[in-house]
Amino acid sequence: MLYDYLKKKRKAFNFTQEDLAVKAGVGLRFVRELEQGKTTLRMDKVNQVLALFGAELGVVQKPKDHE
Repeated sequence: MLYDYLKKKRKAFNFTQEDLAVKAGVGLRFVRELEQGKTTLRMDKVNQVLALFGAELGVVQKPKDHE
């Protein structure tokens, strides 16, 4: 899940939640909600956080079921 990925990355970089918020230019509350798995977050802000780790949200085509 996204929140697991971000939490692991944050810890690998030895960032506190506060550090991550400042470096990404988002609020501490946003980082906390993101790591708690809140499902209604702004995609642009999520991408601001992901950009610190060289990642971004994107569309992935699902394979079609073959019947």
